[in-house]
Amino acid sequence: MHDRVTHHSWINRLQTLLLIGLLLGISLLAGWLLFGKEGFWLVILASIVILLVEPAAASRLTLKLYRACPIAPHEAPELYRIMAFLADRAGLAHMPTLYYIASPMVNAFTVGNRRQAAIALTDGLLRCLSIRETAGVLAHETAHIANGDLFVMGLADYISRLTSILALVGQILLILALPSVLLGYAKINWAILLLLVFSPYLTMLLQLGLSRVREFNADLKAIQLTGDPEALAAALAKIERVSHSWRAWILPGWGNPEPSWLRTHPATEERIRRLLTLRSRHSGQWPNQPISYRVHSPRHSSPRWYPGGFWH
Repeated sequence: MHDRVTHHSWINRLQTLLLIGLLLGISLLAGWLLFGKEGFWLVILASIVILLVEPAAASRLTLKLYRACPIAPHEAPELYRIMAFLADRAGLAHMPTLYYIASPMVNAFTVGNRRQAAIALTDGLLRCLSIRETAGVLAHETAHIANGDLFVMGLADYISRLTSILALVGQILLILALPSVLLGYAKINWAILLLLVFSPYLTMLLQLGLSRVREFNADLKAIQLTGDPEALAAALAKIERVSHSWRAWILPGWGNPEPSWLRTHPATEERIRRLLTLRSRHSGQWPNQPISYRVHSPRHSSPRWYPGGFWH
């Protein structure tokens, strides 16, 4: 199993480098076509600044947005035992802080970086999954931290935003130049025009593709941490089933399959299939029983809505 995991990991790393290179290349091209050498170096300088500066405020803002509260070790000792084991296996110098979200939605996410990370778990997830399945989910989130996914995806997001800003500036300049074009004093550069139209969409698709690759890589890393692919597969199946019922209730008519290239995550069926191909006789070291926890937190709040839809 180890050889297959290593093989898949190398493929995912190469795909990540390719996608990041394409994202940066589109941004550099946009800067060059719009502002010449100055625009090219501006994009490089902005990318270097992004590499050197990892904003911590975004992590705190995300946790505050979801009204997450930290889980004390005595409130969920089983979770902390699992987390300590996973952090040690992943080689993390600092164990991620666990946060609790009082929501019936079944969800988990990670914010921060290797030095200061936080993993948030909803009440719905803790009630829905067994200890073994939760260990699989925590291993997946720990893998994101160990693999540097938070930084990679943050970098991709900033490059995508920079490209969109360049495209917007170019569109404004084009509008300002329309009188000269109509009077015949200037000509339209069709290469720049096409770039202005399509570059934001291209970077969005590349960013989505990068996200899917990193999710597969986190699944593989989670297997290395736990040695129990069936635990994560069972958790994914259960989360998908529960989430589907929530979405069908909140959004009637939901359920039509979306194109794979528009997903932030790979299809759950594909993730489960890949995980089960790596199964072993080892059944995991954590039991299939509910988690015992008691967190002092505000009462459940209904799912909140933002311009992109309900969070999940």
